[in-house]
Amino acid sequence: MSALTLGFIPLTDCAPLVVASALGLFREEGLEVTLSREASWATVRDKVAVGALHGAHMLAPMALAAGLEAGPSPPLIAPLALNRGGSGVTLSAALVRALREEGPLDARALARLIARRAAAGSPPLTFAVVFPWSIHNYLLRYWLAQAGIDPDRDVRLVVTPPPRMVEQLRGGAIDGFCVGAPWNAVAMAEGIGELVLHGSAFWAGAPDKVLGVAAGWAAEQPDALQALLRAVLRAGAWADDPANRPELIALLAQPGHVGAAPEAIAFALNGELVFQRGDAAFPWRSQAAWLLSQMQRWGQAGPDLDAAAVALAVYRPDLYRTAAAALDLAAPTVDSRPEGAGGFFDGKAFDPAQPLAYARSFAINRL
Repeated sequence: MSALTLGFIPLTDCAPLVVASALGLFREEGLEVTLSREASWATVRDKVAVGALHGAHMLAPMALAAGLEAGPSPPLIAPLALNRGGSGVTLSAALVRALREEGPLDARALARLIARRAAAGSPPLTFAVVFPWSIHNYLLRYWLAQAGIDPDRDVRLVVTPPPRMVEQLRGGAIDGFCVGAPWNAVAMAEGIGELVLHGSAFWAGAPDKVLGVAAGWAAEQPDALQALLRAVLRAGAWADDPANRPELIALLAQPGHVGAAPEAIAFALNGELVFQRGDAAFPWRSQAAWLLSQMQRWGQAGPDLDAAAVALAVYRPDLYRTAAAALDLAAPTVDSRPEGAGGFFDGKAFDPAQPLAYARSFAINRL
């Protein structure tokens, strides 16, 4: 029996790993898996880098960022996506009250408020994201910039681990945040924040987390990797089944897992969060290309980045298809597709063959 340790952050979308462990799916596939609850995404990154973790519930851009300068042999691969949806932008109750005086509750109202504050010499508003390389960072930046707010000059962005977002909002250290479930719902339940943009409204089917594993381990243990993928795919299908929802919520609510109120955990599960259904677990290279385009847009990667090569090296739909076939699951036969056509909230479509042109097409960018 192969032994491995996988990290996770207390978020609702860690469900496939928690379910596979709790229901014995890892053991059924011949694996002895230890789950390690981690405090931050930086900790996850560092532990995978030094070999303390074989892999983890991981931010998709974090896996890609590890491969930016690694050439054809990246330190991490992403053979499976863990979910789509579940993230969102939450603003403090005080900020929401101020914005309602501006009109509709949207980023344009926020832009008007920011302009007035700047003219009055008030300090900039502060917003938190979970990690610089995250869909949450890019979602928040995109939403702000679309309204003419420069996220690097007009507001202050800080990094805060997901479980500390509500605490920071409650204490007034931040004016809003972009994070995954259940922390938006926790803030709403406390009456200290309001969810103003669902991730699924920003981009229907938006990618979020992946199963990121050390490339060296994956190459040395291909059978164990396939066993891991099969167990996680089975767990994702179980988690998607509405009949299992009460048991899933109770499982995630445990202090050693997410440790939030069942009602907060149920919020996204009863709405937009999907794990395996509808090819949600497929690692689309076109989604990797979009994430890489945002790294270019915001100066995390240069214009000479070969996004296709990075996506090819890190995202591994070939490994996914092998695991899916063993479970008699249908899988897409192509690796890329047009993303966001009719799905991005501003109507802008993305051609995965032209990520740099897409990044340069925005009025606010760092290229």
